[in-house]
Amino acid sequence: MSLDARLNPFRPDLAAEFLRAAVEAERYVPGVRRGIIAASAPLRRRPSPGAPLDTEALFGESLVVYEERDGWAWGQLERDGYVGYLPAVALGDPVEPTHRVAVMRTHAYPGPDNELPPLRALCFSARVSVKRFEGVFAIAQDGAHYYTRHLAPVGDLEPDYVGVARRFLGLPYLWGGRSSEGLDCTGLTQTALRSAGIDSPRDSDMQEAALGARLPPDEPLARGDLVFWRGHVGIMMDAATLLHSNGFHMLVVEEPLAEARRRIEAKGAGPVTSIRRL
Repeated sequence: MSLDARLNPFRPDLAAEFLRAAVEAERYVPGVRRGIIAASAPLRRRPSPGAPLDTEALFGESLVVYEERDGWAWGQLERDGYVGYLPAVALGDPVEPTHRVAVMRTHAYPGPDNELPPLRALCFSARVSVKRFEGVFAIAQDGAHYYTRHLAPVGDLEPDYVGVARRFLGLPYLWGGRSSEGLDCTGLTQTALRSAGIDSPRDSDMQEAALGARLPPDEPLARGDLVFWRGHVGIMMDAATLLHSNGFHMLVVEEPLAEARRRIEAKGAGPVTSIRRL
């Protein structure tokens, strides 16, 4: 059985040590764990700024690096196992996060004053390591000050992944994106599910294979059902309304499922391939 290169770090010249028995490569390395220190970092298919964006890593997440060369790091994200190339400048020492960003976007300040120029802006699901709390601020390991009410402990789960997905309404569509600056259909689905403690892979074919149980064709739809097409996925808001990030509107939108089905099929993506219930 061939290994999926999206989820297994191997190339003809280099592979992860744990794949030694599974793939042939010129050399094998154990990898070094690094942390994401940029607000978001693009994970690309090739070590080039013009290469396709496969996904994004967010501040506080981690990457196991197998090679760093010419300003690029090749490795595997610990969050979902995706493999690709990140700008090396986005990497630093890993930290163990204590809190996650629980709002769409928040600022980090150099001190306990919201009139100071922010250090950075972090989006929903970014991770921070908080050392202590002072007044209304949470002070991170790197000294950055975050508004405490914008954070939640990493172990605190969102009660409703559909409600989380709805918070992204109106945000722009971005192929490979998973931040408040833009996200694609699978980035939206993965982010919403993971916020509720439901493990989700990154791409639509992976999600369709891994999530929930297939509904029979005559089963009435319900809130939270996932609707799959070839290369696309959306979340049902109710029995008739689909929420998805899509390239037609170039936004995260709600629309009648029947309308979306007609348009997507007419554009050549084919009919719905499955509807799955978690």
